[in-house]
Amino acid sequence: MLLFLSLLGMFLSVILLYFNARKFTSAIYLGVFFFLISLYGFTQHSILYSKSVVLVGIVFINIGFLSYLIGPALYLYVRSVLTDRARLTKKDLWHLLPALIFLFASFPHIFTSWSYKTAQAARLIENINNLEVIRASLLYDFIPVGIIFLSRLVLVLGYAAASAVLFLRWLDQNKNSEVLSHQRYMVQWLTVLLGFLFILVICQLVPMTEAYLFGDLNIFFALELLQLMSGIGLAGLLISPFFFPAILYGMPRALEVTPHHGNSIALGDEFHTVAAAQTKPGFEADYLIDICNRMDKCMEEFQPYLHQECNLASLSRLTGIPAHHLAYYFREVKEQPFNEYRNEWRIRHAKKLIRDGKSKELTLEGIGKLSGFSTRNTFYTSFKKVEGISPREYISR
Repeated sequence: MLLFLSLLGMFLSVILLYFNARKFTSAIYLGVFFFLISLYGFTQHSILYSKSVVLVGIVFINIGFLSYLIGPALYLYVRSVLTDRARLTKKDLWHLLPALIFLFASFPHIFTSWSYKTAQAARLIENINNLEVIRASLLYDFIPVGIIFLSRLVLVLGYAAASAVLFLRWLDQNKNSEVLSHQRYMVQWLTVLLGFLFILVICQLVPMTEAYLFGDLNIFFALELLQLMSGIGLAGLLISPFFFPAILYGMPRALEVTPHHGNSIALGDEFHTVAAAQTKPGFEADYLIDICNRMDKCMEEFQPYLHQECNLASLSRLTGIPAHHLAYYFREVKEQPFNEYRNEWRIRHAKKLIRDGKSKELTLEGIGKLSGFSTRNTFYTSFKKVEGISPREYISR
């Protein structure tokens, strides 16, 4: 079961990073968190249950330093979600210190021969309590082995507590804000994430502490209830993202916006008004006005919709509005897919070309391509959806 969950978590982390890392920086932290905690589970399975000299030889000590990055990855993810700022600062480099210390202390073992590593692995498989006598790290000369292994879980627990404090402070600061009342989805997600992590870490920490105090690691296997709860915590942690598919949008906040005066840019009756956007809060009202105006102004001045690769990412670069804010705006406020919004601008451009007489010089397919559509069928379908008639009927009228 532990092996299956660990492999599932690694797969999940790869999916998160591959599809979302370019759009949402916070996804990098979340993907790294899931990968590291899954790798920790895989390491635990290899050492405690696999009985494989090869697996134990690979994971024992060699990748142990990575477990010290689980907590920092979680903390940076929660912080980036709550503040909408995902950039690392120089101070954040201190989070890497425990991992670097363990890595440097492990160099003597990492660079030993494979035969030596498999010999040590065989000793562990024979008796797990040999962890106390295998001197695989320079730290073992100063710190008891049990303390070192417990330090990983204690560090994760500390970062989980720090993340929870950040979360609770954010809830308290925004308890009377419209932002909170319309962000229940993300509040629920962070509650589930931190809740399952606390269950997992505590149910791992208690039996390992008892095993260390009594000097017998076999006690770890004897506490079956805690092992079951630990499995539930890991399973819940790794499966929960499938129930929160939009977790990467982030907590919307109004950050350094440039106010625009007036209600909207007059671009025609096909498009929304700011007054309509204000009726569904989530961001502050001024920020909604700013998003509306900057998007429409960008479309009018730069005409990005004429390019086939026009998407949220490119619009984000042009407007300076975070891509996940735009995604939230279209999903929750405008309640319209971005593709439809973009196609409305393209149809508006196609109509202008027709009114200017271009239909006498170009085919309808040519007009569609000049308006940003990649195919004739897409142009026809979108035009009829927006105008209620085909392009040919529009010309005849």
